[in-house]
Amino acid sequence: MNNTTPFLKSRSVAKKVLAREQHEGDGAIVRRSIGRPELKFLDPFLLLDEFSVSAPAGFPDHPHRGFETVTYMLEGAFSHEDFVGHKGTIKAGDLQWMTAGRGIVHSEMPAGAGVQHGLQLWINLSSKDKMIEPKYQDVQGKDIPKVEKDGVKATVIAGEALGIKSPVYTRTPTMYLDFRLECKSVLHQPIPESWNAFVYVLEGEARFGAPNSPAVGAHHTLLLSSGDGLSVWNNNVNNKPCRFLLIGGQPLNEPVVQHGPFVMSTRQEIVQTIQDYRLGRNGFGRANGWHSNIAQT
Repeated sequence: MNNTTPFLKSRSVAKKVLAREQHEGDGAIVRRSIGRPELKFLDPFLLLDEFSVSAPAGFPDHPHRGFETVTYMLEGAFSHEDFVGHKGTIKAGDLQWMTAGRGIVHSEMPAGAGVQHGLQLWINLSSKDKMIEPKYQDVQGKDIPKVEKDGVKATVIAGEALGIKSPVYTRTPTMYLDFRLECKSVLHQPIPESWNAFVYVLEGEARFGAPNSPAVGAHHTLLLSSGDGLSVWNNNVNNKPCRFLLIGGQPLNEPVVQHGPFVMSTRQEIVQTIQDYRLGRNGFGRANGWHSNIAQT
């Protein structure tokens, strides 16, 4: 197994945060990593939840403005419906990249029996993009590029890994990679040096940054130091694979003012957003009197 890294300045683990279970939405349970008091923001990322939801729990009608939500299903399926008529269902392996922009009111609910398991990431938009028209990128799992090499399997949701690029457009430049490392395998993944980046471990354990670093297991978020790449070793004595997300993005370096599902750049913009939502204007014109069918049923 190769114990060297090809990077001029390899990234290491600067901070480790355990994502603990908490209640969210209507009866849903999530493991929040980014968005916790220990890791409030990581520019440009606002929140990362790993959710496990069984009907009738879910995320009924609620608004967003000023950022993007990225929903990636791991097991089961979730249905989505918004106030302009966009609706659909994403299943295991599928992705929805939603740009809320100036305003969306929508509902996200389990689409079947049993536990529906997935991830939702919130990505901030720059001040110049916060009031753009809403947009969706719905991508089926079969259309998300996948590559496997030397015991490393990568699902390239956004960005590039192992020579494969994703077709997903990221308004805020972002990489979102789902890796599975078999035992005795090693990964060397480049990361733009100016970007912030983190790891979220889904299952198994691995060593991040150095072959002799402490092994890190499931539900931990690892804030990475600066550098031009990350190396990961899976030398698990139990011969188990490790699955983790590597997510990075170009910092916006702008003020972040958040009020629940609204994220703007100034306090006055938040006040304006609350007024717009209550009065049904400036992007929320169709919110008055709207109720989703999936939340009602």
